[in-house]
Amino acid sequence: METKTSFMPAIDWLAAYDRSWLKADVVAGLTAGAIVIPKAMAYATIAGLPLQVGLYTAFLPMVVYALLGTSRVLSVSTTTTIAILGAAELGAVAQAHPEINPLTATATLAMLVGALLLIARLFRLGFVANFISDPVLTGFKAGIGLVIVVDQLPKLLGLHIHKEGFFRDLVAIAGQVPDTSLITLAITLGTFALIIGLEKFAPRAPAPLIAVAGGIAASALLGLQAHGVSIVGQIPGGFPSLTLPDLSLVQEMWPAAAGIALMSFTETIAAGRAFAHPGDPRTNSNQELVGIGAANVIGGLFGAMPAGGGTSQTAVNLNAGAQTQVAALITAAMAVATMLFLAPVMAAMPNATLAAVVIAYSVGLISPAEMAAIRRIRTIEFRWAIAACVGVMVLGTLNGILVAVIISMASLIHLANNPPLYVLGRKPGTHVFRPRSDEHPEDESFPGLLIVRTEGGMYFGNAPVVAEKLRALIAAEKPDVLLVDCGAIPSFEFTALKMLIDAEQRLRDQGITMWIAAVNPAALEMMRRTPLDETLGRERMFFTVEDAVNAYQKREKA
Repeated sequence: METKTSFMPAIDWLAAYDRSWLKADVVAGLTAGAIVIPKAMAYATIAGLPLQVGLYTAFLPMVVYALLGTSRVLSVSTTTTIAILGAAELGAVAQAHPEINPLTATATLAMLVGALLLIARLFRLGFVANFISDPVLTGFKAGIGLVIVVDQLPKLLGLHIHKEGFFRDLVAIAGQVPDTSLITLAITLGTFALIIGLEKFAPRAPAPLIAVAGGIAASALLGLQAHGVSIVGQIPGGFPSLTLPDLSLVQEMWPAAAGIALMSFTETIAAGRAFAHPGDPRTNSNQELVGIGAANVIGGLFGAMPAGGGTSQTAVNLNAGAQTQVAALITAAMAVATMLFLAPVMAAMPNATLAAVVIAYSVGLISPAEMAAIRRIRTIEFRWAIAACVGVMVLGTLNGILVAVIISMASLIHLANNPPLYVLGRKPGTHVFRPRSDEHPEDESFPGLLIVRTEGGMYFGNAPVVAEKLRALIAAEKPDVLLVDCGAIPSFEFTALKMLIDAEQRLRDQGITMWIAAVNPAALEMMRRTPLDETLGRERMFFTVEDAVNAYQKREKA
């Protein structure tokens, strides 16, 4: 159950703030900032935007969420998934409307994402985050990771290709490999080596920041631009200015904005719930819609990209000792300092360095171990994960998210419409009834009595499936009495209840008696309004399965 929160949760945690937390929050904020700021700038390049847009995104959305969000340690800027989804839409807009300023299109997209999240809050749609299953989300993120790697490969190699989609881009890159810039490749390999080495031998060091600083230093000292290495170039400094949306783009952009909003919310909820101190209030999904929605609207007004809670940066924040959102405010202050003082320094950064940072922190989206774990547990869900992954690569990221949602919904419907039907036996010497299996051949069965159990609410979609399975069991077992354990059925929908009534009649015509046990109160209340209540009576309705078995054994002895 979600914790009730005020409209501004910051009031709650500030009122209870312990001054002893301040040092930990400051250290965590500075550490997270060293990760968030280079990554946010790198993500801006994914979307084809100026680097300062990444800084804006690490500033305002972070501050707004700190005031309105319910997670005490969540770090909010942009994420890999959101950046690549935004890039796909902004690229489409740039192609269709070359006259529109990319910053205006970005502001429109971010504000539209935020507006959709706030509208979702009005309708209390926080539960929608549960509609994308973990296996499908795993596959979707793997697809996103592969797309990012292919998207950044030309920058790593110093190549230029015309982007036409995942597989065509891969072929184009392969064809141009002989034209690789060796000095650019050396920068790429050096950046990777530095990040990997720091992650392994100095895990507390701000690896992205050190990698970016190393790239800038090498570029300035060695004059890399003169040797054909592509660099970032001039970055406008100063605070972001007000950027109004272009309302003419709303109709065109809202489907993409809806997909980004869903992923932003899903990632935010997942990160907020995964990273929390014991005893922290549970994140409130509807209030999270307010926090993330407002962060996107206000951030968009000042040129920020669409934003959401980031898993990797939140993990850094938590591991560095963050206690509250004061840490996020420190990170935002670092972004401001970068805007005011460090923008000229960033101009010398090689694009290969940024691309390496992007890939180094995006490749974690591809998790073969998680895929393997899904496959070990349930093959069909592994197939859903693969389908989501391939959907992103074949159809593109925006259509890929639609594939992910459809697969999740289809899997939900499949599971709901295919409930299991177990034949029960009794564990010797106990009152425990469990599904019969080869693992427990000693379990007791009772000649002439077939005990079955199904699970979940019975309704028009799954009742025919259960009925078909039941017919096959009855044909195989040929019982005198069919005992239905209803303990795992919370309720009956009208069609399912009518089918139960008809089944009782058909079984009676075949000389088979139906008994029912362990009916839940809500289901029992519905049964009592039907002829089934009178037909079964107290003689064929039992409080427990054990009571029914005892009654059957007495009848057989009589």
